[in-house]
Amino acid sequence: MGYEVKIEAFEGPLDLLLHLINRLEIDIYDIPMAEISEQYLLYINAMSELKLDDASEYLVMAATLLAIKSKMLLPKHEEETDDDEVFFEEDDPRDELVERLIEYKKYKEAALALKEKERERGEIFMKPPSDLSAYAEKANQSNTDLGVTIFDMLGAYHKLLRRKKLKKPLATKISQQEISIETRMAEVLADLTKSHTRVPFFSFFPTEDRQYIVVTFLAMLELMKRKEIIVDQEGNFEDIFLAARKGASVDGRIHA
Repeated sequence: MGYEVKIEAFEGPLDLLLHLINRLEIDIYDIPMAEISEQYLLYINAMSELKLDDASEYLVMAATLLAIKSKMLLPKHEEETDDDEVFFEEDDPRDELVERLIEYKKYKEAALALKEKERERGEIFMKPPSDLSAYAEKANQSNTDLGVTIFDMLGAYHKLLRRKKLKKPLATKISQQEISIETRMAEVLADLTKSHTRVPFFSFFPTEDRQYIVVTFLAMLELMKRKEIIVDQEGNFEDIFLAARKGASVDGRIHA
């Protein structure tokens, strides 16, 4: 009664040889040709469904193995020197095969490493970039007459924090003084009206009190929203300047 032998799919004769060497735990630099040739022939005999081109490659390798095996069975040629010393030829018929196997092994390991990276990369899902042009246009339209956008103001605010080093804890204790946004709005607008010119953004923050800085910044944003002040900038990343708009209230009352 016949039976089928199921074997793994190999990429070529070198792949099959490397598989046999690993399975039999053979030293790749000292291959026992008799054993490896026998195992190799058993495998290719079990490959009954191979295509003709593939089978020819395996048969060529089988012939190569048998040729190497035959060379190793031949007695070593001795050479005598003038001093009656005997030397043996050191050329190993397996050297070329070993070099091909080592080179193939390097490429196979590199291919496996790349395949693993591909698998890991396939498990990462990234959100496609969103189109924010509509929001940018809307922001620019709402602040066209101001000269700067809310993002410019936020950039100036963070630059102010870096200048005053507010991210580091203060070593001294200070008394807290409550101040409302409405009160600070009136103060900022009064200072701008009295100056009759543009005033630098950073000049409105003489103290290092965090609450005072936050309230002042929010007051500026509210004045921008109500169009009580004009905020402009000469160029990207340049200093921001504030100026009072004509008709703005300076008596502490804020126009609605």
